[in-house]
Amino acid sequence: MKLKKGDNVKVIAGKDRGKTGKIIKSFPLGGKVLVEGINQYKKHVRPKKQGEKGEIIIVSRPLDLSNVQLICPSCGQASKIGYQTGQKEKIRYCKKCKAAI
Repeated sequence: MKLKKGDNVKVIAGKDRGKTGKIIKSFPLGGKVLVEGINQYKKHVRPKKQGEKGEIIIVSRPLDLSNVQLICPSCGQASKIGYQTGQKEKIRYCKKCKAAI
């Protein structure tokens, strides 16, 4: 999985196409990411105790990885991510400007 928690991403498909946000949580086994303020839906919640009122809350749902692209911190554009193997570690880099992420 090339995207990590804390990365800024741009949505490239779906109802929120063109919006940007920060990854809150990633789900590597499902191939999904939860992006802050994106893919929000309303959920009706029943009252838990007697005398309490039910309410409608807004919940963010995870997006598929194929629907988001990383925004490069150096060039500021949405781009693909590549890996380079260094001496001791793998380094992510932007395929547009070749800068390390």
